[in-house]
Amino acid sequence: MEAKDNDMRIGLGQCVAQMFAAQILNNRRGFEKLHIYGAVSTGTNWKFLVLEENLVKIDLTEYFITQLNQILGILSEPFRGWVEKS
Repeated sequence: MEAKDNDMRIGLGQCVAQMFAAQILNNRRGFEKLHIYGAVSTGTNWKFLVLEENLVKIDLTEYFITQLNQILGILSEPFRGWVEKS
């Protein structure tokens, strides 16, 4: 999710709405109890979210592009289980 006009607050709201929509779609397709991950970025600043059932958790830390290793680590986290199962 890209933050509109570099406003993270607007981007967070849009991201949460999309996460709930993804959860509804997953539930209709029979995939229940999945975590939905989200990210909002201005291109240089990043915030991360996770939807667990009906609870959205927002990482209070705002990451900056200079923290690229941390950003990439967070972005790869949802795929960690897939790699371990292979």
